[in-house]
Amino acid sequence: MPPGQHRHHPVLPFLVAASGIALFSVMDAVMKSASLQVGAYNAMLFRSGFGVLLMLPLWRATGGRWPDQPALRLHALRGLISAGLATSFFWGLIRLPLAEAIALSFIAPLIALYLAAVMLGEKIARGAVIASLLGFAGVLVIGAGRLGREALSEDAIWGIGAVLLSAVLYAFNLIFQRKQAQLASPQEVALFQMGFAGLFLALAAPWLAVVPSLPVLGEIATGAALAAVSLMLLSWAYARAEAQVLLPIEYTAFIWAALLGWLVFAEPVTVETLAGVVLIVIGCWIAARKAAPAHTEQTTL
Repeated sequence: MPPGQHRHHPVLPFLVAASGIALFSVMDAVMKSASLQVGAYNAMLFRSGFGVLLMLPLWRATGGRWPDQPALRLHALRGLISAGLATSFFWGLIRLPLAEAIALSFIAPLIALYLAAVMLGEKIARGAVIASLLGFAGVLVIGAGRLGREALSEDAIWGIGAVLLSAVLYAFNLIFQRKQAQLASPQEVALFQMGFAGLFLALAAPWLAVVPSLPVLGEIATGAALAAVSLMLLSWAYARAEAQVLLPIEYTAFIWAALLGWLVFAEPVTVETLAGVVLIVIGCWIAARKAAPAHTEQTTL
């Protein structure tokens, strides 16, 4: 085995990605609170700024160097997509309950599974298709149980549209995440994604920017820290496993959304939720078993 490389368990990228998704779910709840107070645009603009401040010292301390042109172009592209998907998602999130918004967003992994075949040249394994369909079925069961309980207002319909737009952008984001992770370290990925997202959002700052209060800034800073750690975890995982293996893990976000809804907003955990969770977990278990026997890692967090 070449120096500087070592073997790791094939399920390790799966577990790391699951941890990243869990932190992203907590971040969603924090950012929803901030977005309700200052709007989705300002929450995202200041989160990007805090993210750069957090990641820049870490990137430099780990020997970070300015990326080459191919990597820089990919960072810029993913930053643009990230700015659009996150702002539209949080705009929709303030108009919908957390669990419903995340349920709707789960069309993204299903789209991304097939984008992986077209854009990355990955061969879609039968088990990956079954895993994604099971996960998506779980989301449908939960979403149908929740969304079917009350009529939707016009504001909620606009919120649904924004979340669906975000989901389409997120599908592309997941694919570029795999490409980006193969070109750059997790620290570089997190820094430049948030940096470029902030630059694109700042173009509208003269018309839309409002400085939040100190308590809200604290919430946004917390969201930035959670997003930074999540991005690094997901980047590490996507550099070591195929997108089709990791995509079903996205569905576990609903488990965390239901739990946060119950703990923070006193939302009951319904039978539909439990049934959906079972399908999601089975799908993720199938995906984990389809992981390659081993991967070789060259960088660590």
